[in-house]
Amino acid sequence: MVKTYLKTLGRMFKKHITRLLSILFIVLVSVGFVSGIGMAVDKINVSLNDYYAARNVSDFIVKSTANGFLCDEEYSDSPVARLKTRYGQNNVNVGFSADVFLQVNGEKQLVRLYFFDGETTVNVRQEIRSKNSETPFAAGAEEQDNYIKGLPLGSTVTLDFKGILLQLSEQSASQPNDEISAMPSMPCAVTVTKTERSPLTFGMDKEPSYLNGDIEIPDNIDAVNKLIGLDNILYLSYDVIPAQLQSYFPPNDLYIALSDRKLFDSFSDRYIRTIASESAEITKILGDDIKIVPLEKNYSFSALHSYAEKVANICWVLLSAFLLVTALVVLSTMTRLLEEERAQIACLRTLGYPAWRIILKYVLFAAIGLGIGGVGGYFVGIGIARLLYIVFHYSFAMPPMTPHVTLLFFIIIFSVIVAVTLAATALSGIRLTNEKPSELLRPKAPKSGKKVLLERIPFFWNLLPFKYKSTTRNVLRFKSRFLMTVVAVAFSTSLVMAGLALLDLCLFQGLNSPSITAISLVVVFFAGLLTAAVIYTLTNINISERNRELATLMVLGYFDREVSGYIYREVFLDTVIGLCVGLPCSLAILKIVYDIMAVGSIASMSWFMWLIAPSVVLLFTALVTLLLRRKIVKVDMNESLKAIE
Repeated sequence: MVKTYLKTLGRMFKKHITRLLSILFIVLVSVGFVSGIGMAVDKINVSLNDYYAARNVSDFIVKSTANGFLCDEEYSDSPVARLKTRYGQNNVNVGFSADVFLQVNGEKQLVRLYFFDGETTVNVRQEIRSKNSETPFAAGAEEQDNYIKGLPLGSTVTLDFKGILLQLSEQSASQPNDEISAMPSMPCAVTVTKTERSPLTFGMDKEPSYLNGDIEIPDNIDAVNKLIGLDNILYLSYDVIPAQLQSYFPPNDLYIALSDRKLFDSFSDRYIRTIASESAEITKILGDDIKIVPLEKNYSFSALHSYAEKVANICWVLLSAFLLVTALVVLSTMTRLLEEERAQIACLRTLGYPAWRIILKYVLFAAIGLGIGGVGGYFVGIGIARLLYIVFHYSFAMPPMTPHVTLLFFIIIFSVIVAVTLAATALSGIRLTNEKPSELLRPKAPKSGKKVLLERIPFFWNLLPFKYKSTTRNVLRFKSRFLMTVVAVAFSTSLVMAGLALLDLCLFQGLNSPSITAISLVVVFFAGLLTAAVIYTLTNINISERNRELATLMVLGYFDREVSGYIYREVFLDTVIGLCVGLPCSLAILKIVYDIMAVGSIASMSWFMWLIAPSVVLLFTALVTLLLRRKIVKVDMNESLKAIE
């Protein structure tokens, strides 16, 4: 009996290999896409955490609004000394910064100047390249990106300290000091000996200037475009400033890092609460003549975190749609497979096999397809995550990518699909094994044709050629398959529209984000693949269910193209109806997408995107019909002789 059981198991896998591959492929597409987007978000967040710790990024920039900070280390009760006692000697740095206009390479540029006394232990910069130089006045220049123009090694910049002081007086809206106005120009030529990347300025789109005032992170593209951005950033030693002028450049910045580097966790709620309480403590120590800028208001960190959050929210929306369509189609596949195996189940019951062993065979079939598809989807997900992380480099000087992988999205979508499919397979198996073997041995008679609603409109119905009347009747005769196809195509259309909406934001509505562009293309491609998998699986079921009808048409002398057209017309009719349902349903998903992105609206979406979405769905449908043509024309005509009248 064991040998017979194993033979039937092997034959089932061989006979239904296309079904197995359909399950495998649709699970691979859904699990791979959803888990890939989720893994990309996790990689960004974990890499940001690692970068924050490795570069000892400041949690606070405290700017003096009065006369700078007293840094005399001899006074242990001085404010700066007390801060170092609270947060650690290496977690508090003092410096001076200002945004001023300078002549650089014959061009007027807005340059941020940072002056530090000695090596910095907070916001440790990454050295990109360096050049040995004998110059007494060296400078480090910020690495060039989309907005920062950068300075080549060996280039010189002349600092006119009198002009700088006059600009600072104007920025503070105070009258120029008579001494400053009377002093002669004191130019100092500094030579760029390093190209560096600050951990606070790794965003490559725009680094806002202090001249914008209190910078709140913009929530729309128009606000970003209106910001005043820096042209260059220079890192200098206090020694560059002439001794007689150093009193005019008192340390006006404190960079403070919390001791617990694990607290950050990508702006966790606990971190935000800690920042609020520590801000109050810093104010107690330093007084009220300060302005505290927490890390959450840093443009680069908050922008990257914001993009990651938006991608994660989009992923949750797409997860629901992919999950529903995948579970629906895989469930339909297994239910139909069990119906086709009625005779096998009857034979095994007659031979004395217990019901649980028979059901186990089909559960095992489903589990193998799901398992292989899930494992493949995991590796596809890793590939998508790596791809998206690389694409983010176009908008950010991304931190080194962590090898860490979080499986949250993978576990959610895969476990739900597995649970639903195996449970439904087992329940269908229980229902069939409870029937009498004599009933199971008799194939189910095909459904009889019935009048459809359109037949009650004679003016329209009489105009239709016979083949289209036949197609309409057949589509509506199998109501469950018709509804399943329409629902699946409708959701696939909505997913394509979601991807096109993101693409439209980037190409035609001013959202300059290569990372979001890449995500939108991935969404459109995988939504198209999902459509193809759905149409292929359901059409394959349709052909298997109607072998006798197709064989009868062949016996009656129908040509291959006519027999194929018999199925193709039904497929395209189902698809067009699915599109008609899916496009209005897309409005709900589009509303969610625009709310998540906080940019654009359904009304502002380019009109031709509503034409591209149906074209994508119809294209993938056409490709599937070509793949299935061979199966249609290879139907064995002898099957027509087995039909039960």
